[in-house]
Amino acid sequence: MAFNYQTFRTRALTAIVFVVVMMGGLLWNQWSFLVLFSIIHMGCWLEYKTLIAKIDPRYTDISSAHLGGAILAGTGFICWMTDETFVIGNTQLNILGGWVLLISLAGLLLIKLIKWKMPDWKIIGYTVGGLLYISLSWGLLLDLYGKISSLVLSGGWLLPMLIIATIWINDTMAYIVGSFIGKTPFSSISPKKTWEGTIGGGILAILAVTLTAVYWLEVDTVQMIVITVTATVMGTLGDLFESKLKRMAGVKDSGNFMPGHGGFLDRFDSLLLATPYVWLALFLIR
Repeated sequence: MAFNYQTFRTRALTAIVFVVVMMGGLLWNQWSFLVLFSIIHMGCWLEYKTLIAKIDPRYTDISSAHLGGAILAGTGFICWMTDETFVIGNTQLNILGGWVLLISLAGLLLIKLIKWKMPDWKIIGYTVGGLLYISLSWGLLLDLYGKISSLVLSGGWLLPMLIIATIWINDTMAYIVGSFIGKTPFSSISPKKTWEGTIGGGILAILAVTLTAVYWLEVDTVQMIVITVTATVMGTLGDLFESKLKRMAGVKDSGNFMPGHGGFLDRFDSLLLATPYVWLALFLIR
């Protein structure tokens, strides 16, 4: 894969804007973190619906209530996973989120019952798949921000930031290394990826984030190795999974909100798959 300066320049400029917005949402406070990923959650869902509709045209016909109910249920789950620092008046947000989740799921079921038709389990499966692929991941990221983060590290933004930094460095270094020395195709699903770029980017990401966290932030070495290795491996697989969806849908990008990077799913595909596995790994070792 030859190095393309114009492509790299476009990607770099839009990435700078993206990083500024992301850093603001990540670091300002817990509410900016929640709002940021609630917006990302909605963007991912809209693109997911479009992709699935291209794969199976029947999904085009789902009602606005169906799609809105799924997004609302996912948002409820995200809020349900927040910790005690998220309070509205005298009410914990996780309590409100739990009710929103239950009511949304009940509403989706009621819509199907009112139609008095045999349920199309494949269509239902696509929606359940979206909840697992998108909503579950962002909900667990909120949990990493709060409960698990406070137990494993120092709480707050640090743990999500370490995961995101690992994925960003891995993606960038894999592109650069692959551009200069990549020769061996990594997968037919994503023909531009090479083994050289994938391995080189992964090693550089793991070393950079682990050494920074251990020697500068004084994070436990074993925990950091678990975080960075899991994020790197599953992030790469997450990118391949989304590429497979796009290939099945016959599109190049999931959307176009970021020039040079595509849509929400294109930008967050690695994080979507890495987050639940990092959550599970930390849950098991904490």
